Amino acid sequence: MYISYYGLKAEPFQLTPDPQFLHLSETHQAVLTVVVEGILYRKGLVMITGPIGTGKTTILNAALQMLTDASKEQMPIRSAFLFNPMLSSDEFFEMMLDDFKVVCSSTSKAGRLIALYKMLMETQQKGGTAVLFIDEAHLLSAQLLEEIRLLGNADAHQAKMLQIVLCGQPELAQFMNRKELQALKQRIVAHAVLRPLNSQESRDYVAERLHLAGLKDESPFPPETLDAILRYAQGVPRLINLICDACLTLGYRTQKKTFPADMVEEVVVSLGLIQPSSSLEKKTDKELPRLGELLPKQPVDTMIEAMKQTRLAQLGSIETQESL
Repeated sequence: MYISYYGLKAEPFQLTPDPQFLHLSETHQAVLTVVVEGILYRKGLVMITGPIGTGKTTILNAALQMLTDASKEQMPIRSAFLFNPMLSSDEFFEMMLDDFKVVCSSTSKAGRLIALYKMLMETQQKGGTAVLFIDEAHLLSAQLLEEIRLLGNADAHQAKMLQIVLCGQPELAQFMNRKELQALKQRIVAHAVLRPLNSQESRDYVAERLHLAGLKDESPFPPETLDAILRYAQGVPRLINLICDACLTLGYRTQKKTFPADMVEEVVVSLGLIQPSSSLEKKTDKELPRLGELLPKQPVDTMIEAMKQTRLAQLGSIETQESL
């Protein structure tokens, strides 16, 4: 919507975990290092945790991309990425084998384990390794965590044949303290914790994303505006993306090349992140921008208008038929 208006080549603040836009702050670089080293050195089981929106999934995608690039020159990598762990045991094995691209005609657990073990052996013999990424791992049941522990027992002399990366919110680490999971906890060779960005990292994050998206002119966020955005985002990359994208959208609709600081609260309120302050509630309708009066008209607006016209035509046709 606003790409060409701000002289960009892409949307800088999309919520998708695109490794191209990964900002390697101190904490993100440290966590990425732990994940990649754990896989390359075949350490077995690695766990990363962090608050909501801090970039855990982006780290996993970046690690997978790095390993895929490395596999072309160094070692073959077989990978599976499970993003929804709320599964039964049968569903877990089915999804894992499918993502590993392992052909298995058997639907029994034994048959699936045999097929998986053959793939692991073949990959190991070729000098490669297999890695299982499990995102949102704090949602795993105790039963599935025990299955994962048993999968991690697949050894080949001095190296683990299956590398496992568990990624989840902080409660995953707390869950691991349960008595029945102590055997699994003892197999975690590294636990990396992702934290929110500090003030300088947040500023660097915004600047880097705008640069990667092709910005060559002055930033649309002057210092006082950026201060307001970061005050509400509290160092959480997802919230920074959400607020910055909404600001750019509103800035485009109101034809503002630089977004004013006094409009940031309106954006944050519209996103439902805070309740409106008394000063904002006192603003009259004339002071707040009406989307229908803002320029220019967007393709989505045209599509919605066309849909309205189609529905009006359909209603008119129905009323005509009923009157006959």
